[in-house]
Amino acid sequence: MATLAVVPFLGRAFLPEFNEGTLTLNVVTLPGTSLQESDRLGRRVEEVLLSFPEVTSTSRRTGRAELDEHAQDVNAAELDVGLDLSRGTRSKEQLLEALRKALTQVPGVIVTIGQPLSHRIDHMLSGTRANIALKVYGDDLDQLRTLAEQVKKVAETTAGAVDVAIEQQVDIPQIGIRADRDTVARYGLTSGEVAEAVERAFAGETVGTVLEGQRVVDIAVRLDDASREDLDAIAATPIDTPTGHRLPLKMLASLTRETGPNTISREGVQRKMVVQANVAGRDLSTVVEELRARITREVPMPTGYYVDYGGQFESAEAATRTIGWLSVGVVVGVFMLLVVAFGSVRNALLTLINLPLALIGGVLAVALTSGVVSVASLVGFITLFGIATRNGILMVSHYEHLMTVERKGLAEAVVQGSLERLAPVLMTALCAGLALVPLVIAGGEAGNEIQAPMGVVILGGLLSSTFLNMLVVPVLFRLFGRASPFRTPRIS
Repeated sequence: MATLAVVPFLGRAFLPEFNEGTLTLNVVTLPGTSLQESDRLGRRVEEVLLSFPEVTSTSRRTGRAELDEHAQDVNAAELDVGLDLSRGTRSKEQLLEALRKALTQVPGVIVTIGQPLSHRIDHMLSGTRANIALKVYGDDLDQLRTLAEQVKKVAETTAGAVDVAIEQQVDIPQIGIRADRDTVARYGLTSGEVAEAVERAFAGETVGTVLEGQRVVDIAVRLDDASREDLDAIAATPIDTPTGHRLPLKMLASLTRETGPNTISREGVQRKMVVQANVAGRDLSTVVEELRARITREVPMPTGYYVDYGGQFESAEAATRTIGWLSVGVVVGVFMLLVVAFGSVRNALLTLINLPLALIGGVLAVALTSGVVSVASLVGFITLFGIATRNGILMVSHYEHLMTVERKGLAEAVVQGSLERLAPVLMTALCAGLALVPLVIAGGEAGNEIQAPMGVVILGGLLSSTFLNMLVVPVLFRLFGRASPFRTPRIS
């Protein structure tokens, strides 16, 4: 019961925090920022980073090509930062805290700090490069911006939430072109044909290819830059008609200067704005639960608007449910096999008593180390249950052997069987436990982030199950156990 009381206080996460030895920073400024200004701000961020002795190198990519899988404008840059913590006296957590504080001094940029692999996992899970994605859905963009700003303020004042940023959406100058349907029809055109003509003129159209050495290069035709930058020149763009006339665009459509959003994000056919955040100093699930409660209380959502919580915690909940159901299935399957092997439900249950005994050590080991249960820890519990069940089988099967084959009495079989099985149980437990010690000790090194939590759980559970197995199982078998009257046990 004492162990179960500890469980609600354990944190939860999808994966343990990685130690990749490298950082990935996303630096974003306002949309429409020129390449030169973005480059200047990027150099300023690199100067701040290189002022830390633990930072060994930086490399930066500003913008991505239009056909890239993750295309982004020149107002966004991605930096890879090499680290060597041995060059300083700070821990990784202290270094990240100092980096975040120093980077706030660079004006006009939003910086998100992550690591190469974990960054891409976050992007794959939620579409953002952060642990938590708070997605605000609705129809009206102005209302979405207002609600997203309110959600951002809540996130910024939530303990453990860092790198809080809102999706960069601003109004930019645009030219609206609206076809006059009557005039267009009079010259034998449709609004769609006018739109296609405008698209060809300004976006360009591929009309052929040319071979340059080993490369095939498309040839695109469009208006020159001078004709695409001035409203009067745009209005004078010639449009061919089926009647043979060539008319300026202003005769077929009205042109107006207006403003509009630089980008509109959608998911599931709905408009959305995303507030993203990373987590530091607290476990992921606790931060998300607090955010959920505070946003529900402090940010009233109008009808048709709502917040969806995405990120690693979503995957953690799904993985926990899956592993939970699989664990139940495994325990039931093992129980049925034990019933068949022993020919006794009672003895099968006495064998499975090792599962809660192992759970005691596993839970306490997590509580005394990271204090966070991840998918790696849950896999460790499943492995631990198998090892603990094996120890129970060694004990109970030998008791039955002594009673059915050697015709010992219950009390004598328990005493003799416990003494004879002490060495095998200790040997198997020590072999597995000693093999896990190096893995647990090296848990902070790169590459061991997934294995170390598994090792901690298994090692802690082995200690408790091995010790308690030699005390609890003999007593319970002496009180409730009996040899199967139906068959000689098949397990020896």
